[in-house]
Amino acid sequence: MSEAAQINPVGPENVEDSLPHNIEAEQQLLGAILTNNDVYDRVASVINEAHFYEPVHARIYEVAASRIAKNALASPVTLKAFLEDDPGLQELGGPAYLVRLAGAAISSFAARDYAQMIYDLSVRRKLMQLGQEITAQAAKVDVANEPKEQIVAAEQALYKLGEQGSTSSGFQSFLRAVTDAVNVANAAYQRDGGLAGVSTGLRDMDKKLGGLHRSDLLILAGRPSMGKTSLATNIAFNIAKAYRRGVTAEGHEGAVDGGVVGFYSLEMSAEQLAARVLSEAAEVPSEQIRRGDMTETEFRRFVDAAKTLEACPLYIDDTPALPISQLAARARRLKREHGLDVLIVDYLQLVRPASAKDSRVNEVSEITQGLKAIAKELDIPVIALSQLSRQVESREDKRPQLSDLRESGSIEQDADVVMFVFREEYYKEREKPGDHDLEAMGKWQEEMERLHGRAEVIIGKQRHGPIGTVDLAFEGRFTRFSDLAQNWQGGGEDGF
Repeated sequence: MSEAAQINPVGPENVEDSLPHNIEAEQQLLGAILTNNDVYDRVASVINEAHFYEPVHARIYEVAASRIAKNALASPVTLKAFLEDDPGLQELGGPAYLVRLAGAAISSFAARDYAQMIYDLSVRRKLMQLGQEITAQAAKVDVANEPKEQIVAAEQALYKLGEQGSTSSGFQSFLRAVTDAVNVANAAYQRDGGLAGVSTGLRDMDKKLGGLHRSDLLILAGRPSMGKTSLATNIAFNIAKAYRRGVTAEGHEGAVDGGVVGFYSLEMSAEQLAARVLSEAAEVPSEQIRRGDMTETEFRRFVDAAKTLEACPLYIDDTPALPISQLAARARRLKREHGLDVLIVDYLQLVRPASAKDSRVNEVSEITQGLKAIAKELDIPVIALSQLSRQVESREDKRPQLSDLRESGSIEQDADVVMFVFREEYYKEREKPGDHDLEAMGKWQEEMERLHGRAEVIIGKQRHGPIGTVDLAFEGRFTRFSDLAQNWQGGGEDGF
């Protein structure tokens, strides 16, 4: 392709370059922006500085974008102060190049077409680069370089390219990071104190966490029979039930309420998990559903609940012993095909590492790092359930703490939030005195009445907020967690 244009050619080395690009389109787009700053608003949703082929053009676009975002003028004169020492710009004739860009600009109505062309050519370059990398990796015959792992890595890179138009972000300027942070804060401010993340459907938990935040790894831990899976299922059901699609605050098509939920059930089958969700929705005890011991009214309620829920965007994968690499690949596929707003893994210790390690601690470390990587890559909250060690049982106070996490070092380190489910009623029930000791029996019954149907979610770590305890109601018959009555009756501090 000829590099000749009204403006100085960018460099002779590009003539021989086979990568697809269009220097003239970049020049015309930048000229249009410098002539009329309103053009930037029409193209900002299509491209960013990373899509430009010529590095100098990328820097000009970045500085112009930052000034326009502050409602300041971006023109050859104002940009001169920021770019006159740029060595790349010096090669093109210094600040005079900015004047020539503006002078050669065509009508601004074609700017979006130029932007789309620049974006498309950028994606083509990335595809070519990716293809070369895949070929080079496949050509290496190495014991440690398994073909299956290469396929997963290639799929990951292609997913990123398809979703974001780039295969790797690398370093980004502080200016861009600050802009992103201001946009997030602005979105939260616009919500007028509302949730920053996806609502769990449990008000007190939402107040403490601010909802489930994108790119966070949340660990939900507890001893057996505390209700970990029940709470995770309740949250998944609440989010999927509230799902409503529309245009988000960022201007993209997606979930404006609730979300699409992916649930990896490595312990229970999909049918057992669905029965739990239906038990809660139909208010029929799960053991009655299992035995088929239902009245006609209950069975009708059960069928009606099933009809209502069949449209819920809740996707269950019950493949046992999934390797972390496969788990990531399937999550990517789900997001590409149906969307994905929250991912739940039940439970962490049942996920397999990609390769065998010398110790269980290292294996768990690889799994938690992999789950955190999924949260960041797919930009979604990931909730992973975890078992606690038996040392809880040997203490007088059975409330769990961070040191009770199995292989706690890596789990505690990689997680953004660590929560524990605790039901004191479970332990108190096993302390029932003999019938002959009436005084002890009376005291035990009083304690059981006080604790009946209550559960605590103890937030032991939260990277972006306070720790503390959330009190919830628990209905064991329907395996359902809900807000305690006093939190929403009689007008609380929020006027509910």
